[in-house]
Amino acid sequence: MPSSIRNSLVWIFEAFERDSTYMRKRMFGSDAAYIDGLLCLVVADRDEPWNGLLVCTSQERHAALIDEMPALQPHPVLGKWLYVPQDDPAFESTAEKMTKLVLARDWRVGVEPKPRNPRRKAKLDLF
Repeated sequence: MPSSIRNSLVWIFEAFERDSTYMRKRMFGSDAAYIDGLLCLVVADRDEPWNGLLVCTSQERHAALIDEMPALQPHPVLGKWLYVPQDDPAFESTAEKMTKLVLARDWRVGVEPKPRNPRRKAKLDLF
């Protein structure tokens, strides 16, 4: 059953709406933005540490992004991704810069999504 709760941070994804490869999907009670099939950003407006912008990247790319946007820090639970909480004074400017980097296809942003579990699909096909 789809959630009726609206994520107050989906405005961040408005910059992607003209991009033909953009897809938005629900992910663990949050919203995820995909560009060119890569998972790029996740916005969450839940309780900390799920209240802000998550940048989907690899740990090897963290330093380069943090140098440019010091508000970004490794997420306390998903340390492979960077995070800026919604209450950070630099939240809006960081979100704007990140959307620009995504649209520019910056090499530091975006990860291949993991393939779906084939066993789960097989179970669904039985019904």
